Order: sequence, then structure tokens, then C-alpha cells
Amino acid sequence: MNPLATEAQNMNAPGKPVPDRDRSIGTILIDAGRLSPEHAERVLKVARESGLRFGDAALQLGVIKQDDIDFALARQFDYTYLPLGDKSVSAEVVAAYSPGAPVVEALRALRTQLMLRWFDADTKHKTLAIVSPARGEGRSWLAANLAVVFSQLGERTLLIDADMRNPRQHELFKLDNRVGLSAMLSGRAGTEVVRRITPLLGLSVLPAGALPPNPSELLARPAFGQALDAFSASYDVIIIDTPDARHSADAQTLASRAGGALLLARQNVSVLEHLRSTAESLASAGVTIVGSTLNEN
Repeated sequence: MNPLATEAQNMNAPGKPVPDRDRSIGTILIDAGRLSPEHAERVLKVARESGLRFGDAALQLGVIKQDDIDFALARQFDYTYLPLGDKSVSAEVVAAYSPGAPVVEALRALRTQLMLRWFDADTKHKTLAIVSPARGEGRSWLAANLAVVFSQLGERTLLIDADMRNPRQHELFKLDNRVGLSAMLSGRAGTEVVRRITPLLGLSVLPAGALPPNPSELLARPAFGQALDAFSASYDVIIIDTPDARHSADAQTLASRAGGALLLARQNVSVLEHLRSTAESLASAGVTIVGSTLNEN
């Protein structure tokens, strides 16, 4: 009998499941449907006879690909990402699919700077708004991918789509947007509108919900600050996606509630004077501008 298959069968038995970090690569791949028990048996035989590691032997036999090895290693090290071809979230959420891509490395570098400058344990800051002057500069893309890389760090992460004018997070994470933040702030829903992104451990998303006629008034209500206080007890990092700062006061209101903002510019798109005026308006509202970043896409 194949010992890998036996272990996989035991995972379905009653009792406490074995964590992925304590499971073999073969078992993880079998349970994920990426390797058949018959192929695993062949791999074990070759590995024992040649002294190769299981993954190297499986690659040599051609029964798996490097992506399968990366998938299993990610599970063992609690680093969750989605396999290419998975359609659980939009391909724009590149951090969920391609952990080795240069743009994801840049996102991790940005995450490190934010951990040092804002989300430091001593400061107890938990909430950050992503702000830019105009539409089309990449706020939603950055907010979504930053939320993913924070969740991959093991941080309990909440992404709030507070753009109740042109929301996008429900599209990026393929969520129903009929009920969300707008319903919560108007008192018609509670925290049950927060959605767990089950393929990505530690990540939750609060979609914007139905577009209200009075987004500025809703965001200015005490309910939004109360919601952030409540979320702070359950999450380590809260990322807020905001509307463009030039055409409403929403971004300033949201950044003020968050306490800190990351200012985003897009190469060959953003206007320097608009960035300067946005930064000045945030500072006048008492918002800490944690840093700025350039979207080169």
C-alpha cells in the first residue's frame, strides 16, 4: 500500500487534521489533486533508489511541474497563493498568483516599509488609506495586492472598499456587491457583510455595496469610526480603498478616520500639482502621510 495515499486517507478521518507544515510534499499534492497515488508510488521508488528528494524525483519523472512544487512548499510554509488558472479572484490581483513576479517583490518591499513606518507594534496603528488625486491611477489595484501580501505575512487583513462612487474590489475578488459598507453605515446590515476570501488565508474583504445617493454623508457619520474601532479588535491590518481625492471630500474623510495615508501616483498619468494639493489637504486634516509610491504600469 502507498504510504502517501494512506496518509492522505487519514486526513479525512475524524480528529484533528495534520497542519500542512507537518505534511510531506507528496501528501499535499495528492490531496490537492495534483499527483495521483500511483505516480507518488513511482516517485518514492525512484527517490529511494537514487537518493533524490521527493520533489526532484517527481520532476525528473515528469509527473509534476515546478509550479506544483512551489504550491506544496507554499502550503508547508503557510504562504498561501493561488495556482495559475485558478479563477477565484481576478488576474489583476497578481500577488495572489505569482509570488515570484518582480511587481510582487516590489509590493513586499513596500509592505516592509509600511511595517516599519506605520504598522509597527509600538505605534498600534492598524488602518491605512490608499489615496491618489484622480481616477485611473491604480488605487484599487494597489489596495487589493497590498492586502494580499499582508495576509501572506500571516497578518489578519481586512480590505475595505470605501469608494462608494466607483467601487472595484468586488470585481477583483469576484464578490456579490448588493450588500456591503453602504448598508452597514446606514444601519441596514452588520459585520456579516464582511467576506472571507477562503482561498487566501487571513484575508477578508468588505465590499462597497449598493451605491448610495449620499456617500460623503455616510462616511462622515460616527458609524464609520465605530466600525473601524470594532474591526481593530479582530484584524492586524486594515487597508482602505478610497475614491479619487480631487472630486469629493471622501478620501480626506477616510484618511482622517484611518489616521494615515499612502499617496499613490501613476507614471505618465498623475499631475504633480494635483499630488501636491492632495498631500496638503491631507496634512491640513491631520493625516499622517506615511509615504508615497509610484505605479509604473
